[in-house]
Amino acid sequence: MTPTVPSAIPDEPGRLKAMGRGLLGRCPACGQGRLFGRFLKTAAACEACGTAFHHHRADDLPPYAVIFIVGHVVGYGIYHVETRYELEAWVNMTIWISVGLMMSLALLQPVKGAVVGLQYALGMHGFGEARAQNPQERRETTGVGHEGAEHHGSSHLHGT
Repeated sequence: MTPTVPSAIPDEPGRLKAMGRGLLGRCPACGQGRLFGRFLKTAAACEACGTAFHHHRADDLPPYAVIFIVGHVVGYGIYHVETRYELEAWVNMTIWISVGLMMSLALLQPVKGAVVGLQYALGMHGFGEARAQNPQERRETTGVGHEGAEHHGSSHLHGT
């Protein structure tokens, strides 16, 4: 595997710009490279600017946000249909389960991207140190796995 030389120079986007880039599945630093390698797995690093993504800790926030959004839309939809129309129960269930599943699948990746973008903009979980590196150092450390990442396990809760 040959190392790629980053072609884009990352800028210092504000919170909304970084979240918007993440929402679109783009690198929060430069806006050109892809943020995701697979559906919900972030790429190791941006192929355009070399920013490492292994720092992110989106954890459970994206699913909670998606549940919040989908729950409100589907809940209102059920209320609206039940008070204005008379549909069979199986029709209602089919419609709202389908809408909920489709909305959840459609929103999960963009919401996770926005969370990673916000973490980048705020310099959370190692992104601050990564942004402070000069571009040459960033190129040298691109593709490194989790060797340099901070440990965020639960051991700090137990005093070990």
